[in-house]
Amino acid sequence: MYKTTYRAAQTVAKVAAEHFAQHLAAARLRGEQDLAPDPYAQTIAHIIDVTFWASLRREEGHSPKISLAFLPPESAGQPLLFEHKLAFKPSILTKLAPAVERPGIHLGIWYDNDQLHVWGTTREIPSYCFVLEVIEPGLLVIKHRRQDSYGKFINVAVLKGNEVKIVDETSATLSDCPALVTSLLGFISPSSQHETVDVLVQLATSMRAHGRGGSLLVVPAGTQAWRESIMHPIQYSVAPAYSELTRLMQQEISEPDRNRWQVSVQRAIDSVAGLTAVDGAMVISDQHELLAFGAKIKRPDGNSMVEKMIITEPIKGKGARVVSPAQSGGTRHLSAAQFVYDQRDALALVASQDGRFTIFTWSPCEHMVHAHRVDALLL
Repeated sequence: MYKTTYRAAQTVAKVAAEHFAQHLAAARLRGEQDLAPDPYAQTIAHIIDVTFWASLRREEGHSPKISLAFLPPESAGQPLLFEHKLAFKPSILTKLAPAVERPGIHLGIWYDNDQLHVWGTTREIPSYCFVLEVIEPGLLVIKHRRQDSYGKFINVAVLKGNEVKIVDETSATLSDCPALVTSLLGFISPSSQHETVDVLVQLATSMRAHGRGGSLLVVPAGTQAWRESIMHPIQYSVAPAYSELTRLMQQEISEPDRNRWQVSVQRAIDSVAGLTAVDGAMVISDQHELLAFGAKIKRPDGNSMVEKMIITEPIKGKGARVVSPAQSGGTRHLSAAQFVYDQRDALALVASQDGRFTIFTWSPCEHMVHAHRVDALLL
């Protein structure tokens, strides 16, 4: 019996175990194959505890950034196996961290003689496999990969020191929940051959990753009304619209070409998302056409200023609040709220330099701007 000393590990373990048990049971009923093993609460607490203390250590001046997956080697596709299993303890994780920092590599954790060990590394994990990622010292995220195996993982819980945030999946059922938030919560309705890619999710992840902050405005394709909310001349207007993402998403692809196509999509997303680092807002259509970047948002002549909005976070125990837009953040947040207030068929994504991420939409139910705080879903 392993005794945890990190209090938050015990707090979140039971809830996380129930989450995985429910999803795995539902997947079995659907007849899905090659599913991950059920992680029990005691195992989850053990993995979190060891990993948390490892995250606070440093190796040659660097803090570890690692991802751990709970599964046996035979469920890992073509794993890299260590000849001798390594003890699962903070010092070992810290030593291994430099070798597994790159995205997509997981340290494999499994039992051997009733003791957890590190058996090697893998890039392939089954559906609903328990994954624990170290983002920075003391900041851990419990997650699992999407059913389609492509794109951002689904976050289950975030632990930062003694603070625990449990993702509230029921947020996806709210009438005002935008499709982007629904996708981040893991509720995806495949509707085309490209259901493996949610472009806005990947754009949000990429624009958050560059760490400079930024704004992304999504407007209806083929319309010009959004220009009324932008100062002219637009210094970085794009003409004709850059449509590489549009072309890729409409492209007919065969199964053998799918991996190559996914790489091309990710490169296009990163190149477009990088433009959000330029001061001002980037504008794209809902068909993924790049229309402008570095644009300055303004209030159209004759329109009133947005005075209040509702703010929510898809975290258990977090209720909705009605606040002044000035309370939601800085200039980016205020201008995004004003843009959505004036352009009610648009949405705005705002990334802060401190890692906060907010999606602004118009709520027809509340008749006001709705700010969705989703940074816990993007880690």
